[in-house]
Amino acid sequence: MISSGNFWWPDLYSKFDPVALHLGPLPVHWYGLMYVLALLSAFWIAKKVIVIDRYPISEATLDEFATWEIIGVILGARLGYILFYDTHTLWYLAHPWEIFNPFVNGVFTGIRGFSYHGGFIGFIVASWLFSKRHRVKFWVLMDLAALSVPLAYTFGRIGNFLNQELYGRATDLPWAIWVAGAYRHPSQLYEAFLEGIVVFVILWLYRRRRQFEGELATLYGFLYGFMRFIAEFWREPDIQLGYLAAGLTMGQWLCIAVMGVAVFLWWRLYHTSHQAH
Repeated sequence: MISSGNFWWPDLYSKFDPVALHLGPLPVHWYGLMYVLALLSAFWIAKKVIVIDRYPISEATLDEFATWEIIGVILGARLGYILFYDTHTLWYLAHPWEIFNPFVNGVFTGIRGFSYHGGFIGFIVASWLFSKRHRVKFWVLMDLAALSVPLAYTFGRIGNFLNQELYGRATDLPWAIWVAGAYRHPSQLYEAFLEGIVVFVILWLYRRRRQFEGELATLYGFLYGFMRFIAEFWREPDIQLGYLAAGLTMGQWLCIAVMGVAVFLWWRLYHTSHQAH
């Protein structure tokens, strides 16, 4: 049973301003700052990993790779949201210049609507193009990313929480938080823990046992999909989509697809590596 009393947590959002500061007339949200921190932390971790685990990638190459990935993730995440979640997909196809328009009726609101799965696809495409252009092994890049991304993703989910979005389903548990007219699971924080911290710890402990190039990447794909699939049971479905087939959400169906692809790629890479030996 929830009783707020003098406890600040359930009513946190009523006291918290999602805008961290203003740069002139432009508001800077905590959400945006968390995503900047996520990107910076991902490449900080990557730079540590290439030294600790002696990856065949120079720091200069990694710096250039960062630019490619930022572009790939942003494009993929935005286009993925429009494709998978937005009900105005056809409108955007007819008005493509509106996809990255940060103004609504002349008022700056920032760009809203990004999909992790879209960003994931954008990341892979950018990595593949980068590997071809710079003759770096694709699966080496993917294994490095598998170790670098999870903790960064934790910051992204905290950003969702601070922005009061992607909130959880209604509940009467003591740690519920009041948002959107009900006490709800702080599901963004569940995801930050499961999809970020837990996945990172598993991969970090396993990394020295890697049997073939691409194993960490495929394990990451499966682990992320599995953790996200679980966390979605506490997360409110996207209002424009609701529940889909079998009572699952769009996020859960996409996670099933990711897990399936990860298992197939692991099997293929495993057998290819053993045939080579």
